Amino acid sequence: MNNIIEVKELKKNYGSNAVLKGINLRVKKGEIFALLGVNGAGKTTTLECIEGLRPYDSGMITVNGKIGIQLQSSTLQAYIRPMEAVKLFAKWNKTSPNNETLRSLGIYDLSNKKYSDLSIGQKRRLHLALSLIGNPEIIFLDEPTAGLDVEGRVALHNHIRRLKSQGKTIILASHDMAEVEDLCDRIAVLKNGEIAFIGTVDEFTAISGKKHIIHITSERGQENYETENITQTLLDVLLKYKEGNIAITDIKTDKISFEKQFINVVKGEEE
Repeated sequence: MNNIIEVKELKKNYGSNAVLKGINLRVKKGEIFALLGVNGAGKTTTLECIEGLRPYDSGMITVNGKIGIQLQSSTLQAYIRPMEAVKLFAKWNKTSPNNETLRSLGIYDLSNKKYSDLSIGQKRRLHLALSLIGNPEIIFLDEPTAGLDVEGRVALHNHIRRLKSQGKTIILASHDMAEVEDLCDRIAVLKNGEIAFIGTVDEFTAISGKKHIIHITSERGQENYETENITQTLLDVLLKYKEGNIAITDIKTDKISFEKQFINVVKGEEE
């Protein structure tokens, strides 16, 4: 697959504070790519530099395609109606709205409502529709499902998959690790202004080592053991309980979630 975005040695300072310290990454055409990091890691600054919304100090950014952007925090005039906004954005882009996109996002159903009367989910769908007006090849989605209920998240995820099937490239910023795990082909993890990892979710979870957690409830309460080798750890732990003559009342095992593994790695607990 061809690279549709390439970033080389991207640096950005805010005064004496170095926010980006030489970011290097490539996004392939047609993939869903997530940029992840804890607050202050530099992901928003990186996205804004790539989008052209923020100047940077040095480095090179190459974007090979037209972009559409759905910002995390955006708003329209309170009394504008959704189809009025669609027609306005279409005029700015010198194009016509895509009727199939508007139908699939339910924008026609909102025709008689003012923007101020829309729910969070309806506003998210409208903002996504507006970002697609110019038929972009690359779509930036910043926390696209924040504030949505389960039904709204499922609907929006289905539309993101539909965009991918059309050959669109999706750049996603999200704090929802389940969303990232479900949707993304690859991820990049930022830590202290640098790329700590680029690859698939499976490749990322592999570096954390411990993939399982054993919950043991005994007369002294519940104790948890994280492990990569669940069989050996369970045998070792049970032997210790037996040697200590500690009565066990319950044993459960779980896989450690991607979210927990992400926290472990970015905070350095598993490095």
